[in-house]
Amino acid sequence: MKKIIVLFAIILSPVLVFPQSSFFLGGKVIDAATKAPLQAASVFAQNTTIGTATGADGAFRLELPNGGYDLVVTYTGYQTETRRISAADATGKDLVIELRQKEKEMQDVIVKNTYEVKEGWEKYGDFFLENFIGRSETARQCSIRNPSVLHFFFYKRKNKLKVTAVEPVEIVNNALGYVIRYTLDSFTHDYNAQASLYTGYPLFEEMHPANEVEKGRWDSSRYQAYTGSILHFMRSLYRKRLAEEGFEIQFLNYVNDRETAIPVKDFYGGMNYKKDDSTGIVEVMPNQKEVAVIYKKKGSSPVYLAANQDASDKFQLSVLSFLPKEKIYIEQNGYYFDQGVITINLYMGWEKAGDMLPYDFVPLR
Repeated sequence: MKKIIVLFAIILSPVLVFPQSSFFLGGKVIDAATKAPLQAASVFAQNTTIGTATGADGAFRLELPNGGYDLVVTYTGYQTETRRISAADATGKDLVIELRQKEKEMQDVIVKNTYEVKEGWEKYGDFFLENFIGRSETARQCSIRNPSVLHFFFYKRKNKLKVTAVEPVEIVNNALGYVIRYTLDSFTHDYNAQASLYTGYPLFEEMHPANEVEKGRWDSSRYQAYTGSILHFMRSLYRKRLAEEGFEIQFLNYVNDRETAIPVKDFYGGMNYKKDDSTGIVEVMPNQKEVAVIYKKKGSSPVYLAANQDASDKFQLSVLSFLPKEKIYIEQNGYYFDQGVITINLYMGWEKAGDMLPYDFVPLR
């Protein structure tokens, strides 16, 4: 258990205010070799509800709320292409995105024949759901609509499980009212380290509520999923509203393998907060690489408490582990990069795909 000193304060303040201005992004998707336009390529801002398909001329156009995104372009038989974008890219000059065809190599055939698990869903499906979608109350109301697209590989010598998908995995989230089309690069679980890692590109689609009661339930559940989340934290850090929104930061220091929690009086000084006024991007690089994030406006969920007996029902404790001397950059919508700089542990790390919200989510309260 992390030895964290939590200072509680009653703070009366409005919730975050989100500017509604937006920008337009246009471009064209072509074959890298022939330069021919690719019709019906999927173009979307990952982790949002915003996407489209290219026309006969390969062209696309998107309207995005101000902020940052990873633009994802997929097309059957071609390698997925991603590009980081923000409002600064709305210069009126169209993007040209070239896709390369996938090469089917003999090595892929050998791997499948040697390591693929027959009836993998039946054997590993429940385990995959728990470690990809999660174990929270919200995640338990999720299901995968097309499990047949998943392929399972077990590497006995390394004691690792790998899962890939030939098409986007369709996650139906009945708790939050979304269908997520998740373009899964891969999911791996190391049984020796008891650690899971997955990468991919989610696109959200709003479900249509059957009535006002269901709409109200979804709105409430989305707000609950948002408060205390990594998205909420990054937006609050960007706007210098950590304390007002219920967050506290402490640094974890280790001397002779003994852990000490150090309260941080100046959150933004301790995180070396800098904002570029020309781009609107915030950069942070904490003075210590282990950052304890405490959310004080609600406690850990009963499901989390049952699995983590040292957790508190008064607050939520997460730890963000930064790579030494590495910065992250945050856009106003909570998008941050490079996401490989941070490892998220404890409460925020326990929440997985089933608890995700899109970057264009705006809390109604």
